[in-house]
Amino acid sequence: MNFLNIGLRLVGVPSQNERLVEHPLYERSAIADFKMKWVVAIVGPTGVGKSKLALGLAQTFNGEIVNADSRQVYRHMDIGTAKPSLEERAAVSHHLIDIVNPYETFSLALYHQLASKSIEDIQQQGKLPLLVGGSGLYVWSLLEGWHIPEVPPDLNFRQQMEERAASEGADSLFQELERIDPVAAREIDHRNVRRVIRDLEVYKATHIPPSQLRRKEPPSFKALILGLTTTREELYTRIDQRVDDMIKQGLVEEVKGLADKGYGFDLPAMSSVGYKQIGEFMQGKIDLSYAIQQIKFETHRFVRHQYAWFHLDNPRIHWFDIEQAEETIFHLVEKEIKGE
Repeated sequence: MNFLNIGLRLVGVPSQNERLVEHPLYERSAIADFKMKWVVAIVGPTGVGKSKLALGLAQTFNGEIVNADSRQVYRHMDIGTAKPSLEERAAVSHHLIDIVNPYETFSLALYHQLASKSIEDIQQQGKLPLLVGGSGLYVWSLLEGWHIPEVPPDLNFRQQMEERAASEGADSLFQELERIDPVAAREIDHRNVRRVIRDLEVYKATHIPPSQLRRKEPPSFKALILGLTTTREELYTRIDQRVDDMIKQGLVEEVKGLADKGYGFDLPAMSSVGYKQIGEFMQGKIDLSYAIQQIKFETHRFVRHQYAWFHLDNPRIHWFDIEQAEETIFHLVEKEIKGE
């Protein structure tokens, strides 16, 4: 395959006026003989350019994209989650975007079920699934073949735990999880109260440590894992600019629209980074400049947590700096999926 005309770097995003299908990067590959039991995963921190790379690979290798971002599943939450544009979604089929409303519960078990089905459907069409996103729990559950315990939500228990976290502090819940399941505790950011409560909920229902219920079985596909990274300084600069762009694109208005639809700021979806801070601004708790500053700070923190899921020394991940030519990545994908 001739990739010499690719000419794009991994940084940047196509403008809304750029016809993706006409760009040299997206010239469809003539490959038709590779085995379609492959999944190409694109991982890395937020804001590094995963979606841009995925679009090019999908166009070149006749692929479709499976979302692995835990917030892009929600409808009406577009700007703050940096969803692919409608033009990008028209050029390449995307799965598991806009599938639930912000008030609806969306679990890892449900994601795993839907994503597995999407991957199977894409492969049955003779196409290449591209798993794209920075939610480590979602990505590894698929690539490592986790068996997720199907424990339904216990709303009363969750409310009790939330009240306990408010009165005693979130650390009290995390310490309880450490006591009953140290392995599960090591996999969770102790500040992620919802994840801690979920594991406690699973233990309450089954009396089995959650980590023991998450059995692993090799998936039915081979996985090529591509990781995008850059220096911490460059990444923070890109994130800060991205947040500023979100404000200009109407993030405040988007959050106001969600509130006007009746979505409370106590919902899990509405308490995520960006929506939480703008919600506090709307409630008069903080001013807008401080809200923006906090969004940037919390996104920086989230990035550090993402690297805990996607270690730079993980031999399963082929890491690329965003300054590297896409040609190198495209050649690797071609080589791996053709088995050459």
